[in-house]
Amino acid sequence: MLTLILGGARSGKSRYAQTLVGDAPLVVYIATASAGDDPEMKRRIARHRAERPSHFRTIEAPVALVEAVEAVKDGVILVDCMTLWLSNLCYRHRALRQEARESRILGAVSAFIKAARERTGEVIVVSNEVGEGVVPDSAIARDFRDLQGLANQAVAREADRVVVMVAGIPRAVKG
Repeated sequence: MLTLILGGARSGKSRYAQTLVGDAPLVVYIATASAGDDPEMKRRIARHRAERPSHFRTIEAPVALVEAVEAVKDGVILVDCMTLWLSNLCYRHRALRQEARESRILGAVSAFIKAARERTGEVIVVSNEVGEGVVPDSAIARDFRDLQGLANQAVAREADRVVVMVAGIPRAVKG
């Protein structure tokens, strides 16, 4: 089963996703964040770690998400989050022209969906809905917003369940 949890910043996506795993004996949390030298991002990562139940096994996969999903044979996978993974892929492929970068990244999204659908265990994916705000003022930010929207659509098409978080309240839109 593939579940997509969408929402804006601080909408309760991660917290809600953690409730969906229930009492699963094995939960593999795939973290895609990479703090680098950013102190604020380091604090966010620390907060997420503190909020995560102690029995969750964590794999850090800022770029190698597909490989991480393929490596997990049992249990529930919780991916948090697709947005940071896409951002990391954009950075990795920043030297490519926009069309080539988009093609490469959407190919990775397709590979992720395939890996998630081929598992017997559940995969829960957290992702940001970034297209409902103001139009970004730079071309690179608009390209990312568009890419995020396309990636969310691709996962939602294949997902068994899609939930949108609004102010901490889950709204089922599929499944």
